[in-house]
This record gives sequence, structure tokens and C-alpha cells, in this order.
Amino acid sequence: MTARAFDGRGGVARPIASWSHAAAAFLLSSAIPAAAAPDAAALPGDTVYPESIASTADGTLYVSSFVAGGVIRVKPGAKEGEVWIKPAAFGTRSTFGVLADEKADTLWVCSNDLSALGVKGPSEEKGAALKGFDLKTGEGKVSVPLPVSPAICNDIALGPDGSAYVTNTLGPQIFRLKPGAKALEIWKTDPLFEPDPKEAGLDGIAFGKDGNLYVNTFTKAKLFRIDVKDGEAGKVTALKPSRPVILADALRPLADGSFVMAEGGGSVDRVTFEGDTAKIETIKGGVAGGVTGVTTVGSTIWFSEGQLAVITDPSKKGTKPELPFKAHAVPLPAH
Repeated sequence: MTARAFDGRGGVARPIASWSHAAAAFLLSSAIPAAAAPDAAALPGDTVYPESIASTADGTLYVSSFVAGGVIRVKPGAKEGEVWIKPAAFGTRSTFGVLADEKADTLWVCSNDLSALGVKGPSEEKGAALKGFDLKTGEGKVSVPLPVSPAICNDIALGPDGSAYVTNTLGPQIFRLKPGAKALEIWKTDPLFEPDPKEAGLDGIAFGKDGNLYVNTFTKAKLFRIDVKDGEAGKVTALKPSRPVILADALRPLADGSFVMAEGGGSVDRVTFEGDTAKIETIKGGVAGGVTGVTTVGSTIWFSEGQLAVITDPSKKGTKPELPFKAHAVPLPAH
């Protein structure tokens, strides 16, 4: 039954239920502020030590794990993630770089045997490999080993033709996997990329709007540009940063031609390459557990706080990580 209003003359006037309900709903929605997007997402498990983070256009996040392995998925707007790719699935071990290729419906994941570092991981799988998982189902569909030793598959970039490019942290090589290929090929090697003993070398990798490939090294925090012509590698140029960088990590392109970069020293940066220089602007500093990965969703940067020093720094032996592990969000400043 609809409610009726009096017309002021003792009669019963027209039905007004629809109008009154709509007005009430409008006033109620105006009085209650919209729920704010979460500024962090908790990652389940006490041995996650997140190593990398990726995203899809709808805001879904994917986080890898240095110790536990597998991949955690955080649905859009969620305050907590869930284990999506189980540890050890499809022959994985410790997981590093993750990158979503929505055109190919593939989540690329680096898998590594870190037993030499004292990290057992979730399986006995040997060596380093690039793995591809179906973005809808999480089922494994591509597995290619890095064709050199020693090797750590660190991070991934997508080329214009859909090729996947991979950095080797223990050697001076960048690998390429062409669409449909069954094996990685050495795309570029250079003495400038060679790490010293007991140091970590090539790490972050991303293509610029100029078509060239940009990489960094972790321990020495060097930045490089690799000229690219017709898909092939050319000259390598060392780039001078505007300030010192501490433990350069993940590198991801932004729409305006600049990049967002993770610093293991504890900051999220915007990097703008100008000629042979790199302008470094700190977006978020003071991240106590170090920043290990970065990705963007619209005008928001999400980053993983790895707390890796708890297991890699001898001076911190016996300490415990701060739980829960988290991915954090910060606004991307206008540029």
C-alpha cells in the first residue's frame, strides 16, 4: 500500500510514496560520506616477506613472496588479501617479480631457489624460472628456466609486441621470451651489469615512451638506458641520478613518460629520465621495512613493504617481522 498525503482541505491527495522514498534516500546518501578507499591491505601469513606487486586495470593486486612463495591476490577495495596461487604450485619456489599482461591473460611470475641464501622456500624446485599463470583461473600455463647459472629471475617488463623481458640479478643478462616461444633467449648482456661477488645486480626493468628499455641494479643502485631499435638491443648508457639511490628495486612506467621506482632503502620515487640524467623525486619516504615493489591503479601507487632485512641482514638475526605484512597505497602526485 502507498502512503497518501492530505491536500490541506481535509481530502486525501495523490500518492507520494515514490517521491518521499526517493527524497529520503537522497538526503540519507548526502548525509553519509562515501567509504574511503583502503590505504593498506593486510597480507595473510607470517612468512610472506612480499617481494613484488602488480595490478590489473580493475584494481586487483597481486603480491609475491620471498619466503612462503605463491601469489596473494587482493581484490579491488579489499582490506585483506587471499592466497590465490598456492605456494609450490606449478613448480614454483620463492616468488619474485610479478607482472600482469591483460592482453595475453597472463600473470608473469619469477620463481627462484634461494636455498643458497638460507631460504628454503615451499618446494625443492631447483634453479630460476619465468612462470606464466592464467589471470582468470590462476592455472599455470608457461614455464621456462633461465638458461644460465648462476641466476635469479628478478623482474619482468613487457615489450610493444608482448615479449616478456627478464632481469638476472646474479649475472649481466637480460632475457627475452617472445610470444609463443618455448625458451628464453639472451637479449642483452653487458659488463656494466655484472654484479660483484655477494652483491645483487640487475633488478627493476621497464620500457619508456621513447621505446628504450630502462633498468637498475639493486646493491649499487645504478640506472641504465638500453637503446632499442626494431626490438633489438643497442648501446647501454649509465644515467646520473639527481640524488643518491639506496637499493634500487622495481621500476614501472607511468602514463606521462616518467616512472615509479621502489627503493629498498625505504622510499617510493618518481623517476624522470632527461638525456643522460635521472631526476629522483621522493613520493613516500621513511618506509621502515623497505620498499620492494610498486604498481599503479589509476592515480594511486601501491607498494609492498618487504621487511627482507629480517632474514637477509645478519645484524637482525633473531628479530621478528611486524605482522601483518602489508601492501600500502599512496596518491600519485600530479606531474
